[in-house]
Amino acid sequence: MTEASNTPAAAARPLTPRQRARTRTVADIVRLGRKHLATHGAAALSLRAVARDLGVVSSAVYRYVESRDELLTLLLIDAFGELGDAVDAAVGEVSEDDHAGRFMALGRAVRAWALREPASYALLFGSPVPGYNAPAERTTGPGTRVIVGLIGILDAASRAGQLAVLPGSAELAPTLAADLHAIRSEFGLAIPEELVARGVLVWSSLFGAVSFEVFNQYGSDTFKAPEELFDHHLAVLASVAGLQVAAS
Repeated sequence: MTEASNTPAAAARPLTPRQRARTRTVADIVRLGRKHLATHGAAALSLRAVARDLGVVSSAVYRYVESRDELLTLLLIDAFGELGDAVDAAVGEVSEDDHAGRFMALGRAVRAWALREPASYALLFGSPVPGYNAPAERTTGPGTRVIVGLIGILDAASRAGQLAVLPGSAELAPTLAADLHAIRSEFGLAIPEELVARGVLVWSSLFGAVSFEVFNQYGSDTFKAPEELFDHHLAVLASVAGLQVAAS
């Protein structure tokens, strides 16, 4: 790579017609892949079937996406990005001083996206696809956007003096304390280790509550207003994290 290609002007250079065509084709493959994902499930995903719907021979699709695993990776990145965008947009509508409100917005946005895109949610947080291992170097960044956003909300609340350790906190085992300290150092957090541990509980519980609803684990007739149950869960989780949610 030449020195000129590293300049801002080079980075901003418009795509060539061939590059634009390739981008559109890959976007069409991802769109059709998501359609097949919803219809047939991740394990049955087939590039040949996608090529058929695209109206080309399978060898043409392989020039853009080399394997089923590559298509799964593209679908993961696409879905993680869409979820992250939905969460960022919802949180961004709430005042930065309203930490509990931003937490509630984050949780509701995760639920709303998951109910709207159950097949993509299942790909991200359901059973692993047999024989597929997501490449961490490509999926970790997109896949951690929500938890990084959650950490940011809790850390901002802590720095503002609005995050409290509740009484009855369990003593942290040495190895766990070291792991939590490493997380604090990695993200430059002001939150003490105990609240980092609670944040992990909140994170896993949030997605557990969403998964129960998306995968119909409660049963179809158990709760007539599942959104009210979810909001109650969110308020409880906010309290666990050390936030105080005003009664609605």
